[in-house]
Amino acid sequence: MVHLNYTHLDEATQNYLLARSKEEIVQKFGNELQKYSVENDMAYKTLLEEEAIRNLYNYEFSFRI
Repeated sequence: MVHLNYTHLDEATQNYLLARSKEEIVQKFGNELQKYSVENDMAYKTLLEEEAIRNLYNYEFSFRI
C-alpha cells in the first residue's frame, strides 16, 4: 500500500484539491467565516485559505496506479 499526503502531490493536483477544499469550506462555513473575519479584522481570503489548508488534512486520498 502506498501512503501519500498532500505535500507529496504535484503542484497541479495540490491546486485542484485546494480549490475543492475552498469550495467545501465556503458551502459549510461561508457566512460564519465572513462574520468572524469582520469581527476580528482579518482578511476573508486569508482566513479562507488557512481553513481550506487545514481542511485538506481531513481528506483521505485514493489513487490508481
